[in-house]
Amino acid sequence: MAAPAQRTRTIIEASSKPHLPAHIKLRHDAGRGRWHVLAPERVFEPDPIAVEILKHCDGDKTVQAIAEIMAVEYNAPLADITADIISMLQELADKGVVRA
Repeated sequence: MAAPAQRTRTIIEASSKPHLPAHIKLRHDAGRGRWHVLAPERVFEPDPIAVEILKHCDGDKTVQAIAEIMAVEYNAPLADITADIISMLQELADKGVVRA
């Protein structure tokens, strides 16, 4: 019997290029006015700022680039925004929702 494949942890850094895997969907529920992250057998309801971050997770932009956009958009310190985005994306990566 073959040993089970060992899962490796994705580490999110400023240079990471996060994206949602093909089986994870970010969808807007117009009837309820809410965004949902749809994963197999799970649904997440991200807050409005998390939704804006996830919209930028296209696999092309780095976390640093996303943080720069958000820092301008929310007029917040870049270092704080970067740390918050890394923390949020790391939590989602640990749940298998985000890859980098």
